[in-house]
Amino acid sequence: MLYAFLLSTVVIFVAELGDKSQLMAMTFASRYRPRDVLIGITVATAVVHLVSVGIGFWVGEAFADAQHWITLVAGVAFLGFAAWTLRGDELSADERSKAQRSSGAAVWAVGGAFFLAELGDKTMLATIALATQEDWFGTWIGSTLGMVAADALAILLGAWLGRQLPEKVIRYGAAALFAAFGLLLIADGAGWL
Repeated sequence: MLYAFLLSTVVIFVAELGDKSQLMAMTFASRYRPRDVLIGITVATAVVHLVSVGIGFWVGEAFADAQHWITLVAGVAFLGFAAWTLRGDELSADERSKAQRSSGAAVWAVGGAFFLAELGDKTMLATIALATQEDWFGTWIGSTLGMVAADALAILLGAWLGRQLPEKVIRYGAAALFAAFGLLLIADGAGWL
């Protein structure tokens, strides 16, 4: 469980760097108190990632006899996540406008927006892939912590990092880590490790 926790924390933290969710977090933080934004993000992330690990656990159990194939597919998926990360992510004008106009309780507004934004996002897919291989509880807690930590970083240090670290450095670093993890999974699934 500890390995699943640590692995998913790191993988999801890296996946979230430069993601649309971080941009949403910065936008919401300009309108609401950071504490309310973090609570909304945490609740939405916990729910989405619980669903993700449920799907991943089911796939891992249902196809236990074909675990090497699942590992190979997960490795290819992580190579896809690397390419997705290189492509980058931006908030559309409409998404930015909705984040700025959100009314009602801040936690509900942020939580709802994050829940919808994360459905089918690379962090959800990465969590599913991790849960096919690792302990579901450790993966759930770790992936939730990794995403919340990355979004908290966006809220608290986003402006400073944006001035100090070029976006390309962050994007290429995250893509390289995804690619390395994908290649390790492929090597493991092929029986080379």
